[in-house]
Amino acid sequence: MYVFLLCFVFLKERRKLYEANLEKVGLELETEDKMVRASNDGKTYFVKIHAPWEVLATYADVLKIKVPFKANDIPDNSEMPMNWLSTPFRLPGHIMHPEPDYFTAPFNKDKSDFFLIGDKETFFPPSTRNRIVYYILSRCSYFRDECGDKDKKGIKRLLNNGTYNAAFPLHDSRYWIRSRDPSCESERYSLYKHWARFFSFFKEQPLNLIRKYYGEKIGIYFAWLGFYTEMLLFAAIVGTICFVYGFLTYDDNEWSKEICSAEIGGKIVMCPLCDKKCGYWKLNSTCNSSWQSHLFDNVGTVFFAIFMGIWVTLFLEFWKRRQARLEYEWDLVDFEEEQQQLQLRPEYETKCTNRKLNRITQEMEPYLPITSKFVFHVVTVVSVLKISLIIACIIGVIAYRLAVYAAFASIMKDNPTTHLQVVGPLITPQLATSVTASCINFVIIMILNLMYERVAVWITDMEIPKTHLEYENKLTVKMFLFQFVNYYSSCFYVAFFKGKFVGYPGDYVYMFGKWSKLRNEECDPGGCLIELTTQLVIVMTGKQVWVGVVSLPLSLTGISLVCVPVIQFGFITLFVASFPLAPLLALINNIIEVRVDSWKLTTQFRRPVAAKAHSIGAWQEILNGMAILSVVTNAFIVAFTSDMIPRLVYMYAYQPQGEMNMKGYINNSLSVFNISDLCSFFLCRYRDYRYPPGHEKQYAHTMQFWHILAAKLAFIIIMEHVVFLVKFFVAWMIPDVPSDVRARVKRERYLVQEYLHNYEVEKLKIQLSQNNHGEECTCTPMIYPSLPKHEVLSECL
Repeated sequence: MYVFLLCFVFLKERRKLYEANLEKVGLELETEDKMVRASNDGKTYFVKIHAPWEVLATYADVLKIKVPFKANDIPDNSEMPMNWLSTPFRLPGHIMHPEPDYFTAPFNKDKSDFFLIGDKETFFPPSTRNRIVYYILSRCSYFRDECGDKDKKGIKRLLNNGTYNAAFPLHDSRYWIRSRDPSCESERYSLYKHWARFFSFFKEQPLNLIRKYYGEKIGIYFAWLGFYTEMLLFAAIVGTICFVYGFLTYDDNEWSKEICSAEIGGKIVMCPLCDKKCGYWKLNSTCNSSWQSHLFDNVGTVFFAIFMGIWVTLFLEFWKRRQARLEYEWDLVDFEEEQQQLQLRPEYETKCTNRKLNRITQEMEPYLPITSKFVFHVVTVVSVLKISLIIACIIGVIAYRLAVYAAFASIMKDNPTTHLQVVGPLITPQLATSVTASCINFVIIMILNLMYERVAVWITDMEIPKTHLEYENKLTVKMFLFQFVNYYSSCFYVAFFKGKFVGYPGDYVYMFGKWSKLRNEECDPGGCLIELTTQLVIVMTGKQVWVGVVSLPLSLTGISLVCVPVIQFGFITLFVASFPLAPLLALINNIIEVRVDSWKLTTQFRRPVAAKAHSIGAWQEILNGMAILSVVTNAFIVAFTSDMIPRLVYMYAYQPQGEMNMKGYINNSLSVFNISDLCSFFLCRYRDYRYPPGHEKQYAHTMQFWHILAAKLAFIIIMEHVVFLVKFFVAWMIPDVPSDVRARVKRERYLVQEYLHNYEVEKLKIQLSQNNHGEECTCTPMIYPSLPKHEVLSECL
């Protein structure tokens, strides 16, 4: 009890010092004792902080916050022909544009009469006031002597050591009812009514109101998510058409007919799927999986893979244009340089005791020695190597697949003729293994995901990044590396490794050596694509349900803004050739996610601290990299995972009757093994292109194998070059910044210079007229660099 009381007294003294220092800065504090009854524990006190005009003006000057100085005089030509078609999707004008359009310039307190200041109470929007107050809280000391311990400052440290329980901006009203006071803002109510309700899913998002209330960082997230969802509509339509094409050509699937035929597939005896316990089985047992595979593995798959390579380029290029427009409208054009130079992280300032001269600002600033950086980077590299844990888990899942595969396959140990009655036509070892392994893999992904989120934050904190932007970028890269390996490794295994290193009867390849008795997995005679589709559907859909039900996007917890949608973006681009319906599922999910996220943000959570961001940060480069990688992965999926190329080679070069059809393809794609080599007396078939027993090159690859391999490599090269050429041409044709935005930026910069010049001249004339009362005066020439050509004026002494 005594220690507890001492601790309490110490914390109380710390609070007093901190609050006293806040008042010295100019903030007004109001302790709400009567709100104790409203708190959960009956003991919590609330301190409300008010920022008067003088404080807001001072720090708006320090932070170079842009404010209006002239109404925008450029005509708005955004109205499109037949604009009435979009009327059902529009929101009221006062919601979409809560503020008039102005030209803006960085605020200068000494020239406050230059700006359009009407009501000082509402001149700075809520998000700006929010950001200024938090900026002060982050840098205010809780030590009596300003020259004392430099570590003892900032609200984050006070929260970490238990001095305060929480620090957050208040919402302006209840979300379900407008404020009774007409002079009070009710933007939260407007956001709930027009944005956060699910039945508004078809309406446009009030991005300007979101930005005004929550800040640019939250605004840019919802802008990106909304734009991404809009672009998904086109990909979803094309993907659905490709799926429908596969469904309509269902009956033209000649190779599936041969597999299902009692005369062909029913008489082909396949080699055992595992050692000892597995028996022989008939090919027609895979009838259903071959039909299902055709829905996704058809000519439309190639077209859709090429289309998505072009779609992702259009998406990124049009997003750059949309982002450039938002940067201008939200006064973020020059924000990155401002942030890097002025907004050092409090943690960096307190932990870096060394100082050096900044060549840009010519001021002494804290810095981290190279030796310390090296140590932190070594720790980071070692920590990132923990990715090996993910890889180990994936290997474990693969081992599970092999073991379960053998278990399911052992059901066929009876004689081949009874297989259909024992197993049933709808269940195959491949299907059972793929579904169960995908479910287990999804659970492992979610568990590891929770751990690696914290690891990424911990590593980034150890590196002590200099600015908020640098912190976000470092955290983003680490988060992406963890998430990439965690989410996509299982899909990469099924797409590019399963069935590729199997060997053949009598010389199989084993995962951990022959002693493990775990033979590498084989693909179904209909191909591995249907298993990749199963893996993709389970992981992608499960992840979206998990995120939607459990939590908000990680943006509001200080982790990266676009983390969750970018992982989804990877699923629909990297592996879309295996599942054309992926964009449709993503579209449905995102329509729901926008409203669920907005509902949680507006109604269920405390108002987050406003922050500025002019873009989606490092995610932009990550998206560009994934767009390039998606072309490669989809080309390889079509070439090596799909059976498209072997079928085309057979049809054009190996069709024995010289006809352009697929008759005889299944028999041609299966090699023969002499069971007498293993003390038996008949032949079994396996999926490969090898010479039959008795041939001088028995069990070596045939020339058809090499022809198919050459065709696959040729297809990859041709597809990549075609898509990349189109991508680069499209990127060259579409400028990153719209012409009207470029003109507005130039117009604004010109007006800032002109108006400031006129302002200085008028101010100087007034000063001269006040000093000159008719008598002679001694004048000294004064040079004002802001005037054109350094115009020389005279000022009376």
